[in-house]
Amino acid sequence: MNVGVTLPTFTADGSAPLRAAAVAEAVGLDGVFVFDHLWPMGSPGRPALWSFGVLGAVAASTERVHLGPLVARVGLMPDDDLFGAFGALAAVAGRARVIAGVGTGDHLSAPENHAFGVAYPHAAVRLAELERVATALVQRGFATWVGGRSRATAAVAARSGAARNLWGVAPSELGASDDGGAPEVTWGGQVLVGRDRAGLDRLLARFGERPGLVAGTVDDVAGHLRAVAAAGATWCVCAPLDYIADPETAVETIGLVRKAIT
Repeated sequence: MNVGVTLPTFTADGSAPLRAAAVAEAVGLDGVFVFDHLWPMGSPGRPALWSFGVLGAVAASTERVHLGPLVARVGLMPDDDLFGAFGALAAVAGRARVIAGVGTGDHLSAPENHAFGVAYPHAAVRLAELERVATALVQRGFATWVGGRSRATAAVAARSGAARNLWGVAPSELGASDDGGAPEVTWGGQVLVGRDRAGLDRLLARFGERPGLVAGTVDDVAGHLRAVAAAGATWCVCAPLDYIADPETAVETIGLVRKAIT
């Protein structure tokens, strides 16, 4: 199983994701990913770095890690521009390193579209566009992930030949999910990892619990990811809650989880 980490992009500090990516490569993580949001979810007053801008800089400053958006929302830019963005990323990183994560967005991300005058059509329209985009990316030779937990997105993944990315599901849900014939399933979710029990307690006191959060020591979280792998996931992408406050330490800790799995 491959282990990746999301980079800190909900910040005005453009160096933060580059520092985190350098650490990810140094500690042996397999991939780095960025969210595709115009602002942090539910916080329009806070900054957010552009996903493909960050990915291009990361591609130029790393040599080994896979990289991609988790996930790029169809319709946020014209399809041809989205294909061009993935193509430019492949030109810098090499196509084999790029993971083309795409999705439809949901009601939580709809206000971003409305604020910038971008259409947010009915789910059926967005799903049809997702299938067109995912199919085209697969045909262009990109490793492609379709984000979403619904049967409809499972069907899109199966028909297009893309993998599925399931966010925040328990291992039991992953194993029981209706993959609709998708060739591959990947997992992503928020984590909070303490290097020891006292460290975990300090992090929980600062960041708190939330639905779907995987919180524990390095060994605890490694055990959770092993269970996710046993349920069929080929990738686990960790989104550490503490990565804005201390990007390097947060990513180093995910590296320790990666080592503990094996």
